[in-house]
Amino acid sequence: MKNFPFFFLLAILVHQNCCFNINVEAGGGGNGFVRTRGIHFMLNGNPYYANGFNAYWLMYTAADPSQRYKVSNAFNEAKTHGLTVARTWAFSDGGYSPLQYSPGFYNEQMFKGLDFVISEARKHGIKLILSLVNNYESFGGKKQYVNWARSNNGQYLTSDDDFFRNPVVKGFYINHVKTVLNRYNSFTGIHYKDDSTIMAWELMNEPRCTSDPSGRTIQGWITEMASLVKSIDRNHLLEAGLEGFYGQSTPQRTKLNPAINIGTDFIANNRISNIDFATVHCYPDQWVQSSNEQDQLAFLNNWLNAHFLDAQYALKKPILVAEFGKSFKDSGYSTYQRDQLFNTVLYKIYTSAKRGGPASGALFWQLLTGGMESFDDGYGIMLGQSSSTANVIAQQSHKLYLIRKIYSRIANERRWKRARGNRGGQIGF
Repeated sequence: MKNFPFFFLLAILVHQNCCFNINVEAGGGGNGFVRTRGIHFMLNGNPYYANGFNAYWLMYTAADPSQRYKVSNAFNEAKTHGLTVARTWAFSDGGYSPLQYSPGFYNEQMFKGLDFVISEARKHGIKLILSLVNNYESFGGKKQYVNWARSNNGQYLTSDDDFFRNPVVKGFYINHVKTVLNRYNSFTGIHYKDDSTIMAWELMNEPRCTSDPSGRTIQGWITEMASLVKSIDRNHLLEAGLEGFYGQSTPQRTKLNPAINIGTDFIANNRISNIDFATVHCYPDQWVQSSNEQDQLAFLNNWLNAHFLDAQYALKKPILVAEFGKSFKDSGYSTYQRDQLFNTVLYKIYTSAKRGGPASGALFWQLLTGGMESFDDGYGIMLGQSSSTANVIAQQSHKLYLIRKIYSRIANERRWKRARGNRGGQIGF
């Protein structure tokens, strides 16, 4: 995919700049599997860009049939703003209203909630990234798995990080992976592993192993579990769920990390052959919260620049900004500051996309809809309520849509020329 003349793209963008609503993105939720080709996502032979959102609450809410309209509303509002990808949880382990209430035992009503989410995404032309377990205690996470091994199997475990090491705990996780991937959707009649609505699986939400800062534990776990997923499902892409912290494989890059040492390694973890694309998360308001607004934006720029370069030249894989946002709970918060952060992230995606770079999209944290106010952690975005941030999001959808459209047109012209050349050669013969 070579760069096309920028003035041509710019002319189109200026000409069509008023048309922010994109109700149908070419290549919807159920229309073909997303693939990778080098540093790009591809769908049906054309470049694919993800302007999307996180909504961890979808399955939980859809498990109650009387609340499913909220999921439908969220997808409809997302579609109206041109969003193409949603990231959500395919886990809820132990505790209140679990999906998996004990190792290998599942709540069918909760699973039907996830079935509904996938079905609705398909109807609205939205792809899904489904995360398979949490690093944190919310919705059970690795702590619940370790507790199950202690109480059910008499395992002597001293750390929640034994999730990554203990064979019994790993067996519980392996069983969950197999159960989810092989699930038969009660709404669509399609097994999850065969459903093109799903763009990718995520091994874990933000894996961390602070007990082994060398990174060897996480590296071994990702390698093992990525191989497992691919042995079951070769249709879908796979990512690890990483935040993007650098590790010992690139010591010169670790200075870019906030003061966090969590046992992951952006380069080494993403070089694993069964990991199809890299992810990075961006929370300068949490990671460098003692800095002022301009210093936080400077951190964000450096953070993204480094990861995009490494995705292109070190990993040679696409990269997705899988989480970013700004909380209204931050001291001195203003909508202008949030828009500034969104514009910074989204413009970097756009400039990478227009030159054929590896940055293939961003998913803001998090989308909410009417009636979901209690789920607002400070980062919630209500697309159903007119706001400057919703306008920033819609503009990005429009620009990425146009880039994809232009690339598709160029590809079609090349195919037409090749076909005409082949016909001409046959006639000449």
